[in-house]
Amino acid sequence: MIMKFLKKIPAGMMVVPMLLGAIINTFIPEVTNIGSFTTAIFTSAGANTAIGIQLFCLGTTLQFRQMGGVIKRGGVLLISKFIIGAAIGIGVGKFFGAEGLLGLSALAIISAVTNSNGSVYLALMNSYGDTVDQAAMPLLAINDGPMLTMIAMGVGGLADIPFMALVAAIGPILVGMILGNIDKDLSDFLAPAGSILLPFVGFCLGSGMNLTNIVKGGAQGILLGLITCFVGGAFIVLCDKFISRRPGYAGWAVATTAGNAVAVPAVIAEADPTWAAWSDVATSQVAASAILTAILVPIITSWWAKKFGCPKFPKDEAQRALFEKQA
Repeated sequence: MIMKFLKKIPAGMMVVPMLLGAIINTFIPEVTNIGSFTTAIFTSAGANTAIGIQLFCLGTTLQFRQMGGVIKRGGVLLISKFIIGAAIGIGVGKFFGAEGLLGLSALAIISAVTNSNGSVYLALMNSYGDTVDQAAMPLLAINDGPMLTMIAMGVGGLADIPFMALVAAIGPILVGMILGNIDKDLSDFLAPAGSILLPFVGFCLGSGMNLTNIVKGGAQGILLGLITCFVGGAFIVLCDKFISRRPGYAGWAVATTAGNAVAVPAVIAEADPTWAAWSDVATSQVAASAILTAILVPIITSWWAKKFGCPKFPKDEAQRALFEKQA
């Protein structure tokens, strides 16, 4: 009964546990914060470990010949998301000043739109994409944090962080890929674990969210989420279709705001104190965007993938042949 329910919801194996984790963290956080294994597996403390294992298992399914496709697809998604976020934010800052437009500062816009939730992307690619789509997730991790926001806003001096962040993000998938290419039996054994871990990743991420942030972010936070999803998403989808020659489902899958993006305004304000006055407001708005997009994007991606085709649901035989060729 539970499995049938989860399968009816887009990316339900991750989204439903994520919402359940968020509800518990918002209203009764003491239930999971009792320590030991319970806290390790049912709170945000276990998120990075679960994601790391998931990426390692995914890596075992990849062949070295697929890496060109991984870099191309992931690079288009990464760059297009950065361009649209930076363009909107810089435009608002240039024409309306630090206070921004409709209560949204350039700080809030760039922090939200340039950062994507890699775990939501991975869950959606598990449902609708192929292994190349899934393997692009560590590349997208480059935008998960303050780096691209700093670049977009002209804040420098942290050049060593991007390289180490990239190494740390791709480490598990590279090790898995090496072992998987050496031993096919090992790949067959570990491959299913990527899907099995989805609900655990979802619950851990949800346990780091507080639903009251939607209220704190107010109408501006909701507006920011809609901009991130629909304005940013539409641009990314266009790039995915016309540059990568893909149906666009992966473009929608990155039209989220990362949970880690909530910390970005404070980091920017520390690096450039002139933004300190807008940091707290931007933080609550980005948090609202993170929660809203985590709900909206799976629904949109599911509808788009089934209407316009994806590896799991090709709309015709020609598209099926194309997907099989590119896999």
